[in-house]
Amino acid sequence: METNVIIILVCSGLVVGFINTMAGGGTIISLSVLMWLGLPINVANGTNRLAVFFQTLTSVTAFQHSHLIDWKKSLRIAVPTVIGSVLGSFIAVKLNEEIIRMAFVVIMIVMLGFILFKPSLWLKGNASLLALPVKKWNYPLFLVVGIYGGFMHVGVGYYLLASIVLGLGFDLMRANVLKNLLVMLYVPFSLIIFIINDQVMWKYGLIHAIGNVIGAFVASRIAIKKGADVIRWVLVGVIVLLTADMAGLIDLKAAIGEIIGARK
Repeated sequence: METNVIIILVCSGLVVGFINTMAGGGTIISLSVLMWLGLPINVANGTNRLAVFFQTLTSVTAFQHSHLIDWKKSLRIAVPTVIGSVLGSFIAVKLNEEIIRMAFVVIMIVMLGFILFKPSLWLKGNASLLALPVKKWNYPLFLVVGIYGGFMHVGVGYYLLASIVLGLGFDLMRANVLKNLLVMLYVPFSLIIFIINDQVMWKYGLIHAIGNVIGAFVASRIAIKKGADVIRWVLVGVIVLLTADMAGLIDLKAAIGEIIGARK
């Protein structure tokens, strides 16, 4: 493998690991870079999950050392999320990508409104809701989010954050911790499906994971020290960029391709 390809994979992994750990949405960068390097979209989709697993494993380990994980609730909602991810991976080829793209735009705009105009929902959480056990309606909610994560993964962190904060009452800081844990738990199951279908480029995925791990470690430390407010503003910035890209106002893939090309 050429040295410049290794550098591109590691450097992009650094950015992706940081963004995904702090907020989410970094997968669009991973997919763009992997496809620019010549991988088909399905192989890029599978290969990216290899890096995501090591990235979330790193961040969850750091969060666990700070005793930020609510294991009881986490494992309860992990079950439908994992099941959903497996279903999503199986039915990926049957879904209309354009419909998902438009739904993504609408949901991101709504979520951006919550973050900007109702910060108390994200920063402080809901103590009364948090004290309650997991409600029955939470299970189908996380099943649906898991299906989306298994299918596309792009932006799944935002759906998880919204579901955890508004559905379980966690503040944004602890919701971000739980988000990383859920992704770490479901990604191996969807990854297995891509491996079985020979849609994982191991060499690219493992090298990309090196950057992801470093970025995740740095981001988890910042999140622990700075708390929910810094996560909120990283979230706002990434959502604005991704929504503009999904709506066709900008072309992130083309921009990333130009940046990579300029550095080669």
